[in-house]
Amino acid sequence: MECKKSFYWFVGICLANFSFAVRAQNIDIKKGWEYRETKTEKWYPATVPGEIHTDLLNNKLISDPFYRDNEKKLEWIEKKDWEYKTSFQVTPATFKKKNAELVFDGLDTYATVYLNNQLVLKADNMFRQWKVDVKKIIKSGNNDLVIVFKSAQNVVDSLAKKDLPFVIPDNPRAYVRKAQYHFGWDWGPKFTTCGIWKTPRLEAYDEKTPEKPYVLNRKIELVQQPDSLGKSFYFKIDGKPVYMKGANYIPSDAFLSRVTKKEYEKVVGMAKDANMNMLRIWGGGVYEDDYFYDLCDKYGINVWQDFMFAGTMVPGDDAFFDNVKKEVQYQVKRLRHHPSIVLWCGNNEADEAFKNWGWQKSMNMSKQDSTRLWKDYVRLFQDSIPKWVKEVDNKRPYISSSPLFHWSKEKSITEGDSHYWGTWWGLEDVEAVQNKTGRFVSEYGMQAMPNYSSIEKFTLPEDRYLYSDILQAHQKAGKGFMKLDSYLNRYFIDSTKIKKMNVEDYTYLTQCLQYYSLKNIIGIHRSKAPYNMGTLVWQLNDCWPVASWSVTDYYDRQPKAAWYAMKEAYRDDIKPEIDLTRPIDLKLEDPKITWKIQGNKLTLKASKFAKYVNVSIKGYTGKWSDNYIDLNAGEERTITFEGKITKPEVKVYSLYDVLKRY
Repeated sequence: MECKKSFYWFVGICLANFSFAVRAQNIDIKKGWEYRETKTEKWYPATVPGEIHTDLLNNKLISDPFYRDNEKKLEWIEKKDWEYKTSFQVTPATFKKKNAELVFDGLDTYATVYLNNQLVLKADNMFRQWKVDVKKIIKSGNNDLVIVFKSAQNVVDSLAKKDLPFVIPDNPRAYVRKAQYHFGWDWGPKFTTCGIWKTPRLEAYDEKTPEKPYVLNRKIELVQQPDSLGKSFYFKIDGKPVYMKGANYIPSDAFLSRVTKKEYEKVVGMAKDANMNMLRIWGGGVYEDDYFYDLCDKYGINVWQDFMFAGTMVPGDDAFFDNVKKEVQYQVKRLRHHPSIVLWCGNNEADEAFKNWGWQKSMNMSKQDSTRLWKDYVRLFQDSIPKWVKEVDNKRPYISSSPLFHWSKEKSITEGDSHYWGTWWGLEDVEAVQNKTGRFVSEYGMQAMPNYSSIEKFTLPEDRYLYSDILQAHQKAGKGFMKLDSYLNRYFIDSTKIKKMNVEDYTYLTQCLQYYSLKNIIGIHRSKAPYNMGTLVWQLNDCWPVASWSVTDYYDRQPKAAWYAMKEAYRDDIKPEIDLTRPIDLKLEDPKITWKIQGNKLTLKASKFAKYVNVSIKGYTGKWSDNYIDLNAGEERTITFEGKITKPEVKVYSLYDVLKRY
């Protein structure tokens, strides 16, 4: 019996060793990286994953890109070409494998790769995985890897110039498969990066591991049926209609390598804690890291996934289409096993842009060019992408664009999804939404300043006055302050007084405005179910400190006032409150708020009605159980903060306290 046991033990060891021998060996190429500007002598340490801006920052060769107006001072970086190099070791065992491939999951973007002085790859798509057979080039021992990045800005400018007089609206960025927000947006800086944004690796193996079969254990439907009022637009999950409550998600940093697992946990956690059940991944960013979707799977947050196209038309050449096909199929295969993803969407706003943004007139477009652009658009988004998606995922719905109808068109209210920008862009009153709620409102919002603690981080004291150059540098929206002031004048304070305000009070009022707007718009949208079956606020998060429509702040993902409004309005256990009384019409008196703190509980009491009571603790960056609250006369309310704070410095004030100063 003992002899038999020993024999099985010996066979087991042999089999284990055999399976180890045939197993693939992956070597992450993460260490020893250096970079330099091409055609210069000096090399500096580089971090992978990373990008050129973060490498320059880590080497103290530039100062914080987000500070004051540094963005403008760093434009030179995107016009240069940059070179990265490292070496990696290959063991004799790895070298003996029958196959060896270099795998790049993220090269941003125009990259030429050399292994042991041999050209092995020319990459031109940030969203693709690039695999190169290097069996005949690798050596046992030391291997040298060099990657040269060409300036994406220079490349797209030259491609656009080559096509003249034909112009692809509305920006040369249309030519490159790179995160479109890297070219600047109305909430984002222009840092047109380059670099190794995901860790490369060497994969050595004797036999390829077979692909795991793809299984999706829930039935996902998008119902678009004609009805007496237009055409429905709602999601059915496992046969049940689901009302979607959520927000739009943009990349959480201008520099993607800084979006760590911890950052993802914070941002997705803010969605979960605000009772959201959907996030829309907007088409001007990136296909997110698997960990983002893991968190959405875990928290039951449905994902509307745009493909990475936003607000432009597209080149129609074969090389571009082939590049996009490989991108689409790689990304869908990578992400399809996540049950949270419920929709693939071709692009953000390109269809409505072509039909409504006046490009034909502003660009003096010929009829012939206009026809060519539209044909290429239809060929990509209505013919090709749905076909390519179906080949790798036939279990989810696809739509060609979000939305199909501009917010000024009647059909945007009766069919399809709607980006309702009558409020904010159209300067309409918040109340207008009562008559202008679409079937599924996938974008709408109200701007607010970032938290004052953020403003303190990116300014000097002398920058902290209204409309200063530095504050303007962190307000990217067209006529942003004019629009904010227009709404403040209608809802909070006479315009003659606004100009006298200090920045801290102005910040507070803009956040109260955003609170008022989102609370009521969400309440109105939800009151119109089942006609309306979805409300997605623009936007959940920021990629740098800026005046924007975000409900959370860039630093520490701190909630802004409106986050608390959303949290309440997205509850399912109570009917959302709609209160369209304009704060400017309230006759507020001194509420004489008193408070006491015990542990992590703070109890507030007001002798008169108090509006938007804001509580903060110096240095505390977490969230409260509630904030910007209304207190009735004599009412006592207890709110809590997270963790322990010794000797907290508490600040409490209300709308009355701010308005009485002016």
